[in-house]
Amino acid sequence: TELNQNAIYNFGVIPAAVLGDQKGFINPYLTIFTSMFMHGGWMHLIGNMVFLWIFGDNIEDSMGHKRFLGFYLISGICAALLQSFISPSSTIPMIGASGAIAGVLGAYLVLHPKANVNVLFWLFIFITVIKVPAFIVLSIWIVSQFFSASIGSGGGVAYFAHIGGFIAGCLLIYFFKFYNIAN
Repeated sequence: TELNQNAIYNFGVIPAAVLGDQKGFINPYLTIFTSMFMHGGWMHLIGNMVFLWIFGDNIEDSMGHKRFLGFYLISGICAALLQSFISPSSTIPMIGASGAIAGVLGAYLVLHPKANVNVLFWLFIFITVIKVPAFIVLSIWIVSQFFSASIGSGGGVAYFAHIGGFIAGCLLIYFFKFYNIAN
């Protein structure tokens, strides 16, 4: 609907607006935050929340609620900025928490690489859940993001936002957990 489109254009990150190449958008810097709380539909929201549910609680437990919030938001900012720098003239809005959640995935890889993650495995009619070390699951995920980014972002997915958030999470976890910043 027109209301949804207006909300997406007003509260989603538009790289050209953030980087100053586009005029007339509402608070382009504020959209870096507002975009993290918008989603492109129920499946987008559910997918993000499943990843946050699986990986987020351990990261939050490792640093506490307040530091986790700061970590999450900074990961999301890094994600939005990398995607904006990669596509500086884009007027297509980015929405979703995927970049911030990718930061959580990066932190999980650093802190819990050998933890087992339950993965749904199916082969034709054979379906089961198997336990796979986190470093394998997350390595496959991040490699798939680089691969998808290299062939072009189909379906409106901001792959470089995922990559930026993941790298930020891998680096920021050292400061937020080990150096105890953002008390």
